Amino acid sequence: MKDIRIQQDELISKAGLQALDEHLASLRYAGMIQHAMMPDDDFLSDLFKDYFVLFLPRDIVSGDFYYAYSNRDYLCIAAGDCTGHGVPGALMSILGISFLNEILQSSNQFKANRILNTMREKVMKALHQTGEKAGAKDSIDISLCIIEKESGIMQYAGANRPLIMVRNGQLTEFKPDFMTIGVAPLMEKAFKNNRIEIKPGDQFYLFSDGFSDQFGERTNKKLKNKNFKKILEIASRLRTMAEQKEYLEKTFREWKGNMFQVDDVLVFGFKL
Repeated sequence: MKDIRIQQDELISKAGLQALDEHLASLRYAGMIQHAMMPDDDFLSDLFKDYFVLFLPRDIVSGDFYYAYSNRDYLCIAAGDCTGHGVPGALMSILGISFLNEILQSSNQFKANRILNTMREKVMKALHQTGEKAGAKDSIDISLCIIEKESGIMQYAGANRPLIMVRNGQLTEFKPDFMTIGVAPLMEKAFKNNRIEIKPGDQFYLFSDGFSDQFGERTNKKLKNKNFKKILEIASRLRTMAEQKEYLEKTFREWKGNMFQVDDVLVFGFKL
């Protein structure tokens, strides 16, 4: 009787391991699909003088996403940070990418704040959000840039996510509107549009909050935005964007140490 129980336990254990393997295989395949929806290196290399994408999902699939779209007159760049991580965050990211494609491919007026206003309406409608307490609270924080190719002007609009520019070694932060894409606020306001004249040598950074929210092994405290900006300022002095990415990833891993990664990490740096 004892031998039969041992065999049953072994079968249950094997079945559990097989189910886990199948689950991980499904997640990895989902991660490949999600990554395929984001711009690849060949596409990005044609758009920028130099760039990097530091993309470190916490759970194979990610609630963070990066985005690029280009036509004859405009270049659109975005970095999104969706509610949650893992599968729920990844589903929201795919929703965000799909809505950006839909809006930009059917748009005649490329205004960064209008794109965010439209995207908010689409997310709220898709998730049946009315602002009631019992409703879905999923949302997307995003920084969005539109480059007017002829004039050399960059538009920036942000939903809880800023834009950082480094010009001649000086870091400037463009603040977002403290509203998200989704979850109807009590008094809905339009996003504001910032206009920036691009100059040779300017470097720009879009990012999620995963880097600054990471707890450090030595301190057991979050890195925080102030320290992240110092790290970004140091990185900006390096010669190439590839070197900047290497420095940022090394710094993140050294800070994190053996601590659990608390969130997805995304930093998108570029020169035009």
